[in-house]
Amino acid sequence: MKALQRHLYPILTALILCGCATSGQKFSESATAAATGPGPEMARIYFYRTMLLGMAVQPEVKVNGEVVGRAVPNGFFYVDRKPGAYEITTTTEVERKLSLTLDKGQTRYVKLSLSIGFVVGHVYPELIDNDVARKEMESTRYVEK
Repeated sequence: MKALQRHLYPILTALILCGCATSGQKFSESATAAATGPGPEMARIYFYRTMLLGMAVQPEVKVNGEVVGRAVPNGFFYVDRKPGAYEITTTTEVERKLSLTLDKGQTRYVKLSLSIGFVVGHVYPELIDNDVARKEMESTRYVEK
């Protein structure tokens, strides 16, 4: 049994860690993310998750019902949208929602936080102040959608 554990634990650890954002460019080093903004008639929403706890819980992130990415631990991604009202949703056992409004040229930051659930954790979207979000995102890595 101990021999099985000795071989099984490293394999399980590797499988779990593959779901984390380990290969993308760091937010603090990314010219695409940090230096460029949305087009002149657009707005940008950054999504990020800093917590590794519950790393197996990676629900889809939707903007007005459209899947735009996943809540990957230590990862970030962004979408550009026209100004207007938007609803951000994530779903595990329950659906969590955040409503926000975008103005032309604006950048908003949505943190994907984890709370305890009955069966699995719940990932919920939370609007964060721009300065706080950029600081929290420094070590996160870009995740392909």
